[in-house]
Amino acid sequence: MFLIGILSIIIGVTVGLLGGGGSILSVPILTYAVGLGPKEAIATSLLVVGSTSFFAMIQHAYRGNVNWRVGSVFALTAMVGAYFGGLAASFFAGSTLLLLFSGMMFITAIGMFRGRKPTKDGSGAMGSLWLVVLEGLLVGAATGLVGAGGGFMIVPALVLLGGMDMHRAVGTSLMVMSLKSFSAFAGHISHVTIDYELAALVSGIAVLGSFGGAWLSHRLSAESLRKGFAWFVLTMATYICWREAGPAVAASAAGVVLPIVFWLIRKNRR
Repeated sequence: MFLIGILSIIIGVTVGLLGGGGSILSVPILTYAVGLGPKEAIATSLLVVGSTSFFAMIQHAYRGNVNWRVGSVFALTAMVGAYFGGLAASFFAGSTLLLLFSGMMFITAIGMFRGRKPTKDGSGAMGSLWLVVLEGLLVGAATGLVGAGGGFMIVPALVLLGGMDMHRAVGTSLMVMSLKSFSAFAGHISHVTIDYELAALVSGIAVLGSFGGAWLSHRLSAESLRKGFAWFVLTMATYICWREAGPAVAASAAGVVLPIVFWLIRKNRR
């Protein structure tokens, strides 16, 4: 229980700090540390991340770092995609879902290392409405399928495609994550049994940790947040790949991704 408490605090700090990463931590923690099956861990993670994101979002909104217009459209369309993604998860094996999860994380990390300059005001006007709707549906379906709250995909979408600065992207991501996680959870509970006492315990402790993460996020530069987010996602992707497919596959995946990452880092320094 002490270990679960410590790990739950880390989940909360990560969510509040980065606007994502809660599912990247909670799914492996619930699977490997708590001992839940992959599908039970995925569904429970959605409830934990949804609750934690909601309280973390309130703190970021107080500082003006939530784009309500973009976030509302993104969230509504993502909720639709997440619900049907959650239903579709019943057709896949648990280990397959975790490997899909890992693959999406590798791609996301590369995108974050690549980066993009924010719009002049950093607000993220995000182009036309259809693009926001399409992104919401795709991200929602993908993260609903693999049980991710989606911050590790939403934050890059807002930064790379929307031109938001990291602070605004983090706050807006938390709004989307909260609504989308609850929607995906509704899709999962039709075929998964949930330990609600465990979920309440992890969620409560994680919410406390989110206050510290939100406080810390506003004391770091946007560039530091972006790079830290990318390294965090890359590390967790490698770990999950190692646990589910073995050291050889994980090493091969890292051997493909790391040269790209270091090339992007050198390119951005020029």
